[in-house]
Amino acid sequence: MANQGSMLKVRGVNINLARAGSGRPVLFLHGAGGVAGWPPFFESLSRRYQLLVPDHPGFGHSDDPPWIRNVPDAAMFYLDFIDALQIDQIHLVGHSLGGWIAAELAVRDCARLASLTLIAPAGIRVKGVPSGDSFIWSPEEAAHNLFADPALARRMLDAPVSDEEADIMLKNRYAAAKYGWQPRWFNPDLEKWLHRIKVPTHLVWGAADQLMPVAYCDLWRERVAGARVTLLDNCGHLPHIEKSEVVATRIESFWNEVAV
Repeated sequence: MANQGSMLKVRGVNINLARAGSGRPVLFLHGAGGVAGWPPFFESLSRRYQLLVPDHPGFGHSDDPPWIRNVPDAAMFYLDFIDALQIDQIHLVGHSLGGWIAAELAVRDCARLASLTLIAPAGIRVKGVPSGDSFIWSPEEAAHNLFADPALARRMLDAPVSDEEADIMLKNRYAAAKYGWQPRWFNPDLEKWLHRIKVPTHLVWGAADQLMPVAYCDLWRERVAGARVTLLDNCGHLPHIEKSEVVATRIESFWNEVAV
């Protein structure tokens, strides 16, 4: 179980940071839905690693500074964030929006990274294969489009939501729009710089992903030299939730293979 989130101030911005475990540091950058509790995937990783899970600027309990305007800004901010933590050889993991931020960070500076794991990242576009438009999905559509397993979708829809959680969800939705509204979930300039990612990279994807179709995984693999792929059958856009134990095991195996 994570320690209660604490505030870390970086460049005048208060970032809510949950952490658990010990050992080599792992920084997890969340997707557009934010961080909801401490799921089994986090619990698995924190058994053998020091897991750090911040709320992005604008999300959750973190500040929303006006000068962080887009994903490239967020990537540069996280470089300052990692510097502030004074840690090297960090395993960087990002899901969806967080994967996009992680990739933008890595093309700029890999010096403190030991590896990069991207779980169904946003950030690039495949011509002729539109991504899903999560901004126009109803809650029911979102649940069923994010999971391959209808039971998990139903569980998401039936979960009780407190007033505080509803406020956070609304804040997260505004923040997601700031980062991903226009153009939808990608940076036209990112693809041409992906060759600059010089650390071992692992792509994790659900074969039934309806937000970032699996064709996007193929393009990432083409653009990031040496990237390996874990493709999961009967899995949607949230592999670390839908197939948490398998994903945790595959990621840790990857880390063990590339450890220096």
